[in-house]
Amino acid sequence: DVCSVRSWTELRIAVREAAALPLVVVDPYAEGAGGDGPSPSLRAFLRDFNYVPVVAALETRGPRFRDLRVLGAWGISEIISLDQEAIAEALAQRLRAVTGRAMRTLLRDALPSFLSTRALTIALAAAESVSAGGHARSLARSMHVSRRTLSRWCVRSGLPAPRRLMAWMRILFAAQLLDDPRRKVGSIAYTCGYSSDNALRTAIHAFLGLTPRAMRKLGAFTTASRALVAELTAVREQKRKEAEAERVRRKEALAPL
Repeated sequence: DVCSVRSWTELRIAVREAAALPLVVVDPYAEGAGGDGPSPSLRAFLRDFNYVPVVAALETRGPRFRDLRVLGAWGISEIISLDQEAIAEALAQRLRAVTGRAMRTLLRDALPSFLSTRALTIALAAAESVSAGGHARSLARSMHVSRRTLSRWCVRSGLPAPRRLMAWMRILFAAQLLDDPRRKVGSIAYTCGYSSDNALRTAIHAFLGLTPRAMRKLGAFTTASRALVAELTAVREQKRKEAEAERVRRKEALAPL
């Protein structure tokens, strides 16, 4: 579905009322203050809705080329060059690339440094899949492997099983939205793929032992990401103990009688 709005105020309302997380395409100079450079209203929107992927569409020739650095510093997810990418397929590729980028960026900063490259790749792919409304099956499909292979990879990489990993990503996605106090719990639930706000509350309580209100007070994404890191750390420690026990067993088996 495509919805056009006429002002930054209308955009804010549309984003808050959207049933799913929207992808926003803007004219970065709309309602400018009359000076040079992108609109201050765009900067304010990016600050207040940092979980929303925003694409700026503009001509990149001439003096506006230097505005690209400004837009990047403000937090724009992607740029569409109107003078170079007028072909529909080129535009579609740009828009597809943006999906889940905000979530991946947050997650990359939150995950522990001890994760292997494969574990990080799986986790980031899971975040992108959740942002697009996917499940464990779609995660395996996006990585071009079977669900059984994906399960083996998760075990070897020290990650939860695919279904639980996706559940965690959905919790983190919801937590990211909960950090915007103006969004209602019900709309967040539907955006993140839960059947109702009660389903979201149940999931948060099961994983974190908290309510959405308590998470907002504590800092929702920080609280959820710390809980995930604690689980990953516990899994790593358990694997270390099992490996140590196996080394002791083998040593004892090889010891002379």
